[in-house]
Amino acid sequence: MFFDEAIVEFVSGDGGSGAVAFHREKHVPRGGPNGADGGRGGNVVLMAERGMRTLYDFKNRRKFAAEHGIHAVGNKRGKSSKDIIVKVPVGTVIWDTVMDEQLADLNLHGMKYIVCKGGRGGRGNLHYVSSVRQVPNFAEKGAPGETVMAKLEMKLLADVGLIGLPNAGKSTLLGALSAARPKIGDYPFTTITPNLGVVTLGDKSFVMADMPGLIEGARLGHGLGHQFLRHIERTKVLVHVVDMAPIDESDPVANYAIIENEIREYNEEVWARPRVVLLNKVDMIFPGSPEAERLEVLREQLQKEGVTVFAGSGAAKLGLEPMLFEVVKTLEEQENVESMPTLMPAASREDVDDGWEIVPAPEGGWEIIGRRVLRMVKMTNLNNSDGVRFLHRRLERMGIIDRLRELGADEDDSVFVGDAVFSFRDY
Repeated sequence: MFFDEAIVEFVSGDGGSGAVAFHREKHVPRGGPNGADGGRGGNVVLMAERGMRTLYDFKNRRKFAAEHGIHAVGNKRGKSSKDIIVKVPVGTVIWDTVMDEQLADLNLHGMKYIVCKGGRGGRGNLHYVSSVRQVPNFAEKGAPGETVMAKLEMKLLADVGLIGLPNAGKSTLLGALSAARPKIGDYPFTTITPNLGVVTLGDKSFVMADMPGLIEGARLGHGLGHQFLRHIERTKVLVHVVDMAPIDESDPVANYAIIENEIREYNEEVWARPRVVLLNKVDMIFPGSPEAERLEVLREQLQKEGVTVFAGSGAAKLGLEPMLFEVVKTLEEQENVESMPTLMPAASREDVDDGWEIVPAPEGGWEIIGRRVLRMVKMTNLNNSDGVRFLHRRLERMGIIDRLRELGADEDDSVFVGDAVFSFRDY
């Protein structure tokens, strides 16, 4: 079964906590703090795999979570957890559903992207020694991991895409040109999933994709077009298959315009790709018939527009070789054209934002908003008075305490940071 979309939750591991420890060895006259650091939490890494064809593996598994880092014990450093590798098909685009932004485009085999970075291990009390703090009795908790609710969107990788109205003969054409055996029927929407086939011409070969039929309004979600329009974004050349003997006796000229308009409205860049038009099912047209006249009208119109036109039949395998030569020639010309820009995966997501703000809390008091502040609080052992005092000094250096005074915070006002609640003290 073909699945080309999935919503998946990825969760990286929290870092392990640092340790509070002191030298206890014999013959060490002035043993000091030597608490070790906690281990790093595991990353969640997406990797493009050529052998995967669909996103079916994500149908029943909607969450992937890495393990947390190990806490440090005494002067023994905590062990970092292993990353988990999640394989996705080549051509998968990753979107952050919360921020509605594209994170990465894994369009090459073996390409990797760290979708969730594991939290770093907390620092042991060894790091908090200073001239005024000789015996720190606190350590840092591990940094929290990240959670990303991602939309995986697969776009087929094909050199040539067949486009056209339902029942235009695209599947028949693909079957005639390759070893693919797509479903073929004498009714619209026979093809409901994209099909791929390898087409060979002499010593040249390329991948051709048969896209489900588009209809008017496809870009707005009508029919199957909205679901599969994105697959043509990867193609270098489009072959527009026009049914010259439609079952509903519609006008092929108008039908051609409908599909071209849908693609143009969907994506101007895709619409501008090189185009070859095949006037299909000519074996069903008799000389001198109205269908023959319409064929010539459309051929002349397209030639005036500079479009390369061929007349043939996928079912009867007529006139296909000249079209293939033109497709191969166009593909070779496209190899010298700069490839489509893609968002390359970075080593990791952006570092923690330093910005913060203070707003009135709905339940009374004040709320401090900011990723850095939230992370600082989560990495503090709030049951350790020394650790809380150290956090207070850091907030004071950032200007947060002064800002609370400016806003008129009163003694014992509640101050919220994430799930933590503090009482304001104006010393």
